[in-house]
This record gives sequence, structure tokens and C-alpha cells, in this order.
Amino acid sequence: MTPTTSEAGVAAQLHDRGRSTWEAAHHHPMIVEIGSGTLPHETFRFYFEQNVMYLEDYARAIAFILAKAPDVDTLRVLGRFLQQIVENEIPANLEFLTRLGGVPHANALSAMGPVNYGYTRHLLFATSHGSPATGLTAILPCQWSYGEIASRLAVRAPEDQIYADWISLFANPTYDALVADSVTLLDRLASEEALSVDALAPTFDWSSRFEVAFWQMAYSRGADNAVTRAELDEV
Repeated sequence: MTPTTSEAGVAAQLHDRGRSTWEAAHHHPMIVEIGSGTLPHETFRFYFEQNVMYLEDYARAIAFILAKAPDVDTLRVLGRFLQQIVENEIPANLEFLTRLGGVPHANALSAMGPVNYGYTRHLLFATSHGSPATGLTAILPCQWSYGEIASRLAVRAPEDQIYADWISLFANPTYDALVADSVTLLDRLASEEALSVDALAPTFDWSSRFEVAFWQMAYSRGADNAVTRAELDEV
């Protein structure tokens, strides 16, 4: 669900600027097949094998922002954000992986596909070197887009229970509230740091492009994993 505001804050403006990229993610064949329940389980298993590694670094990226939080309200929102990943999404991903007959990689870093590695290095750099607003700008597209994707798919949940359970992980009021709070926090931090939409757009846009690339990597099961910058620019 996309939070709306009458004045269109920084986050909403970033979202609108990258709408074509977001639509590419929402209508990616993998998402379509999850919704219809026709995606091969082997493909979903590959996704979880990569996504467990991604989420571990995603949690580290949130922690980098937490360390720079300017106030208690920021700590509170980011603490819930981190809790969602560590206590809900990572355990759920491991459970899905088990249900699909897979196991986590023993040496996670070397097992990462190039897209996964590039995306996580982008997140870790932006959050460790950037300001709180810049860091949140980097990690928000993942959280926000998953909520939107799941909300769309939940309208007609697939019969395959694995796909229905994955959708329900994100299509729920608790997740929607966390996304809304993250969006509001970015608007506030950007204002306090005097950062414009133009200043934050490159970080937000790269994360959005990597979201699409990650779906394509998973859909091809790594067959076209070596995505070039030119290909990302076309998204």
C-alpha cells in the first residue's frame, strides 16, 4: 500500500519519479507467476537461497542507520524495522527454504550472485557512509515495494499455500503501518538534513533498479546474473 499525502513529501516524490521502475517490478513475470501460483518451486527455492543472504546484510544496513539515529522516535521506527527483518522475515525465509527442500549456503558471501552482491554492497555503503536520511532512502524501496506487491497479490491469493503464505507475510496491517512510519520518518529526516528530492534520487533509484534486477536474477535462477550497469539503466 502506498501512503499518500496531500503535500507529497520527499518519499512520495521519489516513489513517483521511479514509477516506471516500480511497475517493472510489480509486473515482473516472477511476481505474476507467484500470484497465479504457477511459479516452479525450484525457482522460488533459488530466490530464498539468495534472499536469506540478502536479508542478513539488509539487517546490517538498518543497524548502520540506527547507530546514527538523531532521536528516540527514529530509534523506535528503525528498531521495529530491524525487528521485522530479524525476527520475522529471516526466520520465515529459512522456513520457506526448508519447505521447498533447500538449505542455507554455508559460505554465504561467496555464494551470492553478482546482483545480490552488488545490491547489498550498495545498501551497506549508503547506510554506513551516508546520513540517516540517505541510508533510509537506500533501504526503503525494498520494504515499500514488497508491501505494494503483496497487497496487489492478496486481492486474489493463489491456491498454492507456499505462495499464499509468502504474500501474507507482507500483506497485513502491521506491515502496512511499518511502511507508513518509515515513509514519514524519511520525510522528517530529509527535512531536518535539508536534503532535496534531487539529492536523494540517485540512491533511491539505484535501490529500485536493484529490486527489479533481483527478481530477474531469481527468475532465471542465476542464469543471467551478471547484469551490467547499462542493463540496470534500462530498467
